[in-house]
Amino acid sequence: MNVLSCSINTLKGLYDISGVEVGQHFYWKIGGFQVHGQVLITSWVVISILLGSATIAVRNPQTIPTGGQNFFEYVLEFIRDVSKTQIGEEYGPWVPFIGTMFLFIFVSNWSGALLPWKIIQLLHGTFAAPTNDINTTIALALLTSVAYFYAGFTKRGLRYFGKYIQPTPILLPINILENFTKPLSLSF
Repeated sequence: MNVLSCSINTLKGLYDISGVEVGQHFYWKIGGFQVHGQVLITSWVVISILLGSATIAVRNPQTIPTGGQNFFEYVLEFIRDVSKTQIGEEYGPWVPFIGTMFLFIFVSNWSGALLPWKIIQLLHGTFAAPTNDINTTIALALLTSVAYFYAGFTKRGLRYFGKYIQPTPILLPINILENFTKPLSLSF
């Protein structure tokens, strides 16, 4: 068996594995896409919780914050501090992205612990936290990878890609693959 046919068989096997499902799920057809309905619904619940609580807490901002405004200012300061610690002095433009990712993951995980998703009966499957589905985790990891490449490219221009040919240009495909697979492997 030659290397090419072995590689094709391996890719075909991986494609077949990607269609395996555990449990029952219901799907919606939107355009030409098949959307996992349970994850979409629970994600919108989490987004509604975040938007609703932020709107209620800061609908009447005060110079000296109290209650919900105080809590959300504390959360914003926490996200700013984490961003500054990890990114450095140029953290400002990344606070909205990091804050959105942090709050979505945080509230999603806690919604799985606090909301009684299992009492809602469906014809196929059950509700669970959005982060309970591997597709959500992989989507968040891919967003992080794209943001990582965007930040490197905007900061250093084409010189950013110079690190991919170190120590030898032969390693270019491996270095690029490593940067894409690292966030994905960490998500597992």
